[in-house]
Amino acid sequence: MRCSEKLIEEKRHVAYFSMEIGINADIPTYSGGLGILAGDTIKSCTDLKVPMVAVTLLYRKGYFYQKFNSQGEQKEIPYRWEPEKYLDPLPAKIELQLNHRTVRIQAWQYLYKGSSGYCVPIIFLDSDLESNQPSDRTLTHQLYGGDNAYRFSQEVILGMGGVRMLNRLGYRNLRKYHMNEGHSSLLALELLNKSIKSYDAKSEKVFQDHVNQVQDRCIFTTHTPVPAGHDQFPYDLVNQVLEPGIPQRLFEKIGGQDKLNMTLLAMNLSGYINGVAKEHGKISRGMFPNYPVDSITNGVHSSTWVGPSFKKLYDKYIPGWSEEPFSLRYAINMPKSEIWDAHMAQKTKLIDCIYDTTGNKLSKDVLTIGFARRSTSYKRPDLVFMDIDRLVNIAKARGKMQFVFSGKAHPKDFEGKELIKKILKISQEMGDIVKIVYIRNYDMAVAKKIVSGVDLWLNTPKKPNEASGTSGMKAAHNGVPSFSILDGWWLEGCIEDVTGWAIGSNSHTESSDQQDAESLYSKLENTILPQFYNNQDNWIKVMRYAISINGSFFNTHRMVQQYVVNAYAY
Repeated sequence: MRCSEKLIEEKRHVAYFSMEIGINADIPTYSGGLGILAGDTIKSCTDLKVPMVAVTLLYRKGYFYQKFNSQGEQKEIPYRWEPEKYLDPLPAKIELQLNHRTVRIQAWQYLYKGSSGYCVPIIFLDSDLESNQPSDRTLTHQLYGGDNAYRFSQEVILGMGGVRMLNRLGYRNLRKYHMNEGHSSLLALELLNKSIKSYDAKSEKVFQDHVNQVQDRCIFTTHTPVPAGHDQFPYDLVNQVLEPGIPQRLFEKIGGQDKLNMTLLAMNLSGYINGVAKEHGKISRGMFPNYPVDSITNGVHSSTWVGPSFKKLYDKYIPGWSEEPFSLRYAINMPKSEIWDAHMAQKTKLIDCIYDTTGNKLSKDVLTIGFARRSTSYKRPDLVFMDIDRLVNIAKARGKMQFVFSGKAHPKDFEGKELIKKILKISQEMGDIVKIVYIRNYDMAVAKKIVSGVDLWLNTPKKPNEASGTSGMKAAHNGVPSFSILDGWWLEGCIEDVTGWAIGSNSHTESSDQQDAESLYSKLENTILPQFYNNQDNWIKVMRYAISINGSFFNTHRMVQQYVVNAYAY
């Protein structure tokens, strides 16, 4: 790929590490929100000419391809993709000591070119070399696969191996290392290697001086308020996998007494720490009270997630919107009729796609509600079906509804799999009053069709477990208002009856399924359905505000600019 200037490694000042990166639907090295956020971040960095290089792993079997059997059970099938079709192999190789063996790592490169012609290189680390033992060759095959030893080995390759590979490739002037979640926190330990080798309990000041130097270079973004979401590894496993020479007392000092906590390791070695929404920052400060956790609310890459009909509309009325998404605030002046026409064009494409892929025929005249997230219990994809009889009665009294679901469950998340099975079963039992379709194999391509084509975006996480969420931001870029729990980004984005609607209260208490379901049904019956079917003029006003208020702010251009000012300052 040609860039506007020669790629000079010495000019790169920020290294961005992420366990997964979703840069292209054809490169299956992501599972969901974390990876797609990473990809959107890189895209905005190219548009804004931020001198970044990104590092991740090459997953030859991807996450997994999702299918359902006749009982509605999810089946995981390895992806088959050819890295050489999309990536360029680099000659550089490094070595790591893993499980008392030498493991060689090679690098592949993908150059992402932004709207300005500027490029950000993405380095993919790969252990599948003939010189490695068969078990070591598979270490970079599957995203979030295997047991604890497999996962920790991957994190060693990403963190420690990534730093060594960048050095081998000539990135010698890096000033900041950004850890996107704790999976990559061993990079900070690698930067501390000299201090580790000279570590002496009696030379505390000297050690702290080295720690301070590493902190000046490291940035850590935490993405989950769920304790189980923070990786922890037993020290027996750590000592088995890692190369010898790192004293356990050092690990215990900066990574936790009982287990190696990757979040604590990153926090102790980072000078800037942030959550991914204002509320998430508060929750993280409560979870880690001794750390100064800031917040930078997530966003999405505007030009990636805007559908084709709205792109034409924005090009007509807001020239330059993709380079400066803040200008989407001018959508407030766009003609309502043209907004509706653009929406209906994208809705028709979604409905046609659903028919082609599933055989289910939806109506373009019926309120279409989208829900597409990772299937797991705290996201409560089944909340809307808590009282099916009431949902049907609301539809009979106020107007039909049709639901478009999509999302994968982690292979080991059996509750998440049961939720998918439950929704598929309900979809077979419901009549035409409330139609339900479930699109399999949720990925970037499927996501773009859904967020740009539904009428309303539904999000029902159990508060306070939503760190940020970005799917509703993507929908807002297409004039699709959200109907969501007041958690994560929606606490900042919701203006009732203006940008969308809230489910439940703004209190900081934990969610109650019963109370949230009651709020959901009441608002569907008394506000949303009557407005959609009987007051289209006001509905389009809400669409327009979703774009002008939420789309103009909740984008990665704004987010990256905040990182540059608050964290990178290179």
